[in-house]
Amino acid sequence: MAGWIDRLDWINRAVGLTARWLALAMVLLQFAVVLLRHVFGISFVFLGEGVLYLHGALFMLGAGYTLLVDGHVRVDIFYGRLSARGRRAIDLAGGLAFLLPATLVLLWYSWPSVRNSWAVLEGAISVGGIPAAFLLKSLIPAFCVLLLVQGLACALRDALRLARGEVAGDAKDGGPAL
Repeated sequence: MAGWIDRLDWINRAVGLTARWLALAMVLLQFAVVLLRHVFGISFVFLGEGVLYLHGALFMLGAGYTLLVDGHVRVDIFYGRLSARGRRAIDLAGGLAFLLPATLVLLWYSWPSVRNSWAVLEGAISVGGIPAAFLLKSLIPAFCVLLLVQGLACALRDALRLARGEVAGDAKDGGPAL
């Protein structure tokens, strides 16, 4: 079981470590947009849209990695006071009851829009923009699949640790390694 969990984690680790370079590209492109606009007095819509595409790709492709490294926001005021076993049980229940079903619903309802966008190779969002809105829309199912993969890995890891009665191994206790 641990081998399967590691393989699932590897997917989001690889995507996340690659997607982080999008942040640098986004900053450099935004710097170029500002420089062109304020120093040279010229502007290109496709450059501004490029920042939008990079921003969307960074967050959509990085969501699974964020879940892997436990970087998501927790709102539960009781969670921090619980034992490692209690936190694991809440994570498992939350993943099975909310994360996985919500992600499946999002994937199901977004797919027709993405499929239609690809069918017509949907063009630019704005006049003069990047003629590839179909690529931007494709980030939605990619986001869903990456979250499903990581949500499954987290649920399996939590179930395995609960079954073994392990106390250590939380992200707070040293990361997701088994």
